[in-house]
Amino acid sequence: MLLDTRAMRHLTADDWRVLAAVEQGTKNHELVPTPLIEKLSRLKGGASGVHRSISTLAKNGLIGRTKDAKYDGYRLTYGGLDYLALHTHSSKKHIYSVGSRIGVGKESDIMIVADSTGAQLVLKIHRLGRISFRTVKTNRDYLRKNKTGSWQYLSRLAATKEFAFLSALHAEGFPVPAPIAHSRHTIVMALVDAPPLRQIASVPDPAALYAELVGLVLRLARHGLIHGDFNEFNVLLREDKTPPAASEEDDEDEPAVTLTPVLIDFPQMVSMDHANAEMYFDRDVACLKTFFSRRFRFVPTDPGPFFADAKKTVGRDGARRLDAALEASGFTKKMAKDLEAAIRTQEAEAAERGDVGGEEEDGSDYEDEEEDEEDIVEKQHEPVVIVVGGDKGSSTSGLLGNEQAMEKLAISGDT
Repeated sequence: MLLDTRAMRHLTADDWRVLAAVEQGTKNHELVPTPLIEKLSRLKGGASGVHRSISTLAKNGLIGRTKDAKYDGYRLTYGGLDYLALHTHSSKKHIYSVGSRIGVGKESDIMIVADSTGAQLVLKIHRLGRISFRTVKTNRDYLRKNKTGSWQYLSRLAATKEFAFLSALHAEGFPVPAPIAHSRHTIVMALVDAPPLRQIASVPDPAALYAELVGLVLRLARHGLIHGDFNEFNVLLREDKTPPAASEEDDEDEPAVTLTPVLIDFPQMVSMDHANAEMYFDRDVACLKTFFSRRFRFVPTDPGPFFADAKKTVGRDGARRLDAALEASGFTKKMAKDLEAAIRTQEAEAAERGDVGGEEEDGSDYEDEEEDEEDIVEKQHEPVVIVVGGDKGSSTSGLLGNEQAMEKLAISGDT
């Protein structure tokens, strides 16, 4: 679904309180009864004020009714959850304006946003269940009993897990986007102005790049982690330019260019102690080998790396176990089990559908929330050519210089 923030400027403080009340009631109700919404919102205007706000929220698609409901009540829509998350980010000064969507995947939407200084950031909105919400909902033995809106619950878990790992990896010096904030099913992080590896048609030294990526796989292992989805969709390739050393002989030296891989997307990350750790580790390595062979015609001469060898390096040379960082963040084993089951279900469904990679073109299957996705900003499917030290085929995606229309978030009231 598309994120449209225009209605935010028209919501009153009462509207936000009622929307928050619906969210609170969703914890124990599939459909939140109207009397409960009145009780939780505690508006001074009483029932009449609540009903006015309900009308406004429903009109803007932030809450909705359920067909054939046995009582009068409302459910929180994905749009309502988006608004609550944006309200929190705006209140904490992390987001001032929202721009275009720059990416859409099977499990997330990526938006350009800006803070109050105008600095561009990235807002990642997790939308677990995009492939087939109905199937995820039907096969949710792994979900908590009476947990309503499984898609919201799972998306919150994905964002919580990703932010915890992103923070731990960034603190440890891994090449990842800098984490800024987390609210509900969303994450705000630094913008990395670089294309994904899948868009790269050629690189000067495939062997060196392959070795660097394998080095990252092994470095993660030393810290007790396996990415779980280490492929060309989840590696950005950034050009870092170094000014040439001062020289009297040649004042026209071009700056040296280094290609730096940046890792993204961590909801599926698992511990080296996971029951299926070897399978996930081997799959990550196989994905790299397959891509480099197909795209760059590069086949490594050395076998491996192998899980058994990587396992022996966990914690070596004082490497901090980052797999413990997730549980320390409050992400319980039950939550991890719920999220992993949902992700594996979606992977199985994607395999049955013949989907390859990490991007979705045709929108979502959410009940009563289908959107026309024809205007998706997805014009980045053609590979670009990296020419180190030249102007042709620059690896930058052009986001930083893009004059995008940023929609200012005008919010009243506190939630």
